Amino acid sequence: MRRVLDEVGSEWPFVLTDIRSLLYLLSSRHRQPIETSTKLKGQDLLTLQNYTPEEIKYLLWVASDLKNRIKYKKEHLPLLQGKSLAMIFEKRSTRTRLSTEIGFELLGGHPCFLTLQDIHLGINESISDTARVLSTMTDAILARVYKHCDLITLAEEAVIPVINGLSDFDHPIQILADYLTLQEHYRSLNGLTLSWIGDGNNVLNSILLSAAKFGMNLHVATPKGFEPDPTVIKIAEEYSVKYGTKLLLTTNPLEAAKGASVLMTDTWISMGQEEEKQKRLKAFQGYQITMQTAQDAASDWTFLHCLPRKPEEVNDEVFYSPRSLVFQEAENRKWTIMVWTLNAQPCLMKLCAP
Repeated sequence: MRRVLDEVGSEWPFVLTDIRSLLYLLSSRHRQPIETSTKLKGQDLLTLQNYTPEEIKYLLWVASDLKNRIKYKKEHLPLLQGKSLAMIFEKRSTRTRLSTEIGFELLGGHPCFLTLQDIHLGINESISDTARVLSTMTDAILARVYKHCDLITLAEEAVIPVINGLSDFDHPIQILADYLTLQEHYRSLNGLTLSWIGDGNNVLNSILLSAAKFGMNLHVATPKGFEPDPTVIKIAEEYSVKYGTKLLLTTNPLEAAKGASVLMTDTWISMGQEEEKQKRLKAFQGYQITMQTAQDAASDWTFLHCLPRKPEEVNDEVFYSPRSLVFQEAENRKWTIMVWTLNAQPCLMKLCAP
């Protein structure tokens, strides 16, 4: 992202990474912001790979605080009043669109929903030109695209923050919601074992690039030919060594589920893969998550799915059981995307506003 810092000077957003300082800032008895410079301010969110454990934990902390203050304490926090967000959606969406529009409006901002039928992108206007135009009219961009390379181009050419709403490589806003959900349920992420049973897709890439940073072990079961990106696996292996966690890669779902705190899966047929439907359904036979899959999981195991879900991926007994956190997970998409839209703007210090 091209940026000229001296043009914004003291108005540039700052983010607190010290929790004690943040608690002090949010106190009703002290409303003066404490300025702490970090690399988080106004930064793109293309992948969690670029973020430290402390930075991701901080973002989850703020998401939890926003949820508590807005949902339970009924506080009004118009922190994004006068701000606008361009939402470019090449793919259809339920949760990403709703969570972004509602979350941005709850903070006083104006989201602008744009599909390929609404704008010239990809028809007679380049990604580069679109990025430059949006940079003059809006304050941030959230893009849900088919190709990750298009997202990178958008971020390189825009002079405003760009948020990855989903790409074929990564889905970071989904994983932030997953981690918030698990943090609420288990109180701590450290020491949990995540078991992914399914396709080696963009959601799994996001987990591989971030789970070890929280001290979480990861078991992955994918059919042959549907493994995660080799480059991502290499990075995950390095993280596993660096953070002292376990990474297991297998083709056996029962092996992956053994000792797992959390069973996770996703669609077997993503948008754009419809022509592969029969091939994929055949390859993923035996990968449906059932109570039998969980027979050797941890006694307090839970289940996550980013939705939408089909019965062949997980049966009703698991999906609708008390162990399933999928609808809490879906709600948390709103609170975590709110953090990223806030982080993109010079107003996070105003969280202490009455």
